[in-house]
Amino acid sequence: MSFAETFKALSDPVRREILVLLKDGTMPAGEIASHFEMTGATISYHLSVLKKADLVSETKIKNYIYYELNTSVVEEIMLWLSELKGEN
Repeated sequence: MSFAETFKALSDPVRREILVLLKDGTMPAGEIASHFEMTGATISYHLSVLKKADLVSETKIKNYIYYELNTSVVEEIMLWLSELKGEN
């Protein structure tokens, strides 16, 4: 995991909102897009940034792409932040 890519991905409010949507489970790209007033191409870009940062994973089933939160990366970030704060 690259912290630079991760923090770049987290710096955008739309990408953070996508992560919030995914915290309850897997969602298809179209359903994610329905929560925003932007083009499918823009949502696809945001999803690709999140995927590059390993914050989400994708699974293709027939004609649909499903996205899921990668909690292990989130846990690694939280661990690093707690160490930085001196909680360990």
